Amino acid sequence: MARIIVVTSGKGGVGKTTTSAALSMGLALRGHRTAVVDFDIGLRNLDLIMGCERRVVYDFVNVINNEASLNQALIKDKRCENLFVLPASQTRDKDALTLEGVERILNELAETFDYIVCDSPAGIERGAHLAMYFADDAVVVTNPEVSSVRDSDRMLGLLASKSRRAELNQDPIREFLLLTRYSPQRVKLGEMLSVDDVQEILSLHLLGVIPESKAVLNASNSGNPVVIDDQSDAGQAYLDVVGRYLGEDVPHRFIEEEKKGLLGRLFGGKS
Repeated sequence: MARIIVVTSGKGGVGKTTTSAALSMGLALRGHRTAVVDFDIGLRNLDLIMGCERRVVYDFVNVINNEASLNQALIKDKRCENLFVLPASQTRDKDALTLEGVERILNELAETFDYIVCDSPAGIERGAHLAMYFADDAVVVTNPEVSSVRDSDRMLGLLASKSRRAELNQDPIREFLLLTRYSPQRVKLGEMLSVDDVQEILSLHLLGVIPESKAVLNASNSGNPVVIDDQSDAGQAYLDVVGRYLGEDVPHRFIEEEKKGLLGRLFGGKS
């Protein structure tokens, strides 16, 4: 049976879609058959980051409305045979998603996939609720600043009370913290919260820390999940995240300020 993972946050612009793309690609590269589903109806950015925007014919809403089959809408990734993308619609509104329709599609995906990654829209409206309702695991993405952490705390309350698992009194959704755009230098200057600060507020298992990195923007612009760029700090951090999610004991990196030698200080390094 497939494991359903929702990538969520209360605040927009924290890196949910980047994380959904990287996590799904990372799982697929490890040999797990993975589908990543864009729940952000009306905006649709996942296909851009996955580099498949020109291959979209049918979308999530078409399948819900029985205007296309799931197989017609799924886009197979050209880089990894284990990865498939179900894009969102750009022309419908969020009310096009129904609880029954989402359940039907997730059940159909669960028949042939090991993992289903749900890329949630920001906030607490309908699309975000449907993205997390059927989840087994939640990756809560937050930036190390107060408003982002506060909004994530509100999302944790919804995960605990408004999911199917909560309504059926089943084991709760497993919740993980992913801290993005982290800069130890800025923490040292008091410009952002530290990892310890965020964990003290949210009390979540730390899945990973993604350093502030130009590689994330470069990867998004080129249509490649940053996890493929294993020479960058961000790519390595997402590879670590995938390993930890799969139960491996992977030490945390990129939390402390890196001490560079003379050559490093003179010439810098790839970020």
